[in-house]
Amino acid sequence: MTPLSTVLDRLREKGYGRELIITGDRAHFEGEPTAYEPSQLTIVKVYRFEGESDPADMAVIYAVRSDDGQVGYLLNAYGTYSDQDNPHYDDFIRGVLVDEQEDL
Repeated sequence: MTPLSTVLDRLREKGYGRELIITGDRAHFEGEPTAYEPSQLTIVKVYRFEGESDPADMAVIYAVRSDDGQVGYLLNAYGTYSDQDNPHYDDFIRGVLVDEQEDL
């Protein structure tokens, strides 16, 4: 299994190095002022990591593209340890279209 850090490094090499930050019903890429609604984003690749012995090791990375061409990633714990401190996370991510690309 490929380590999470290796996937993040590969995404950075392909230009997906900025984190997507969800704030309420909108999100923005790290360091960028433009805020996006879920309908303006597409998940282009999903990477899941499952800890063999520790559920705390479960995580998901979404490679994301905006409709104006910005790209980045969203990283979150998976399952029990998901982003429970952000009450908008689940609703937001459910509203994002998934159209996976094989080249990432």
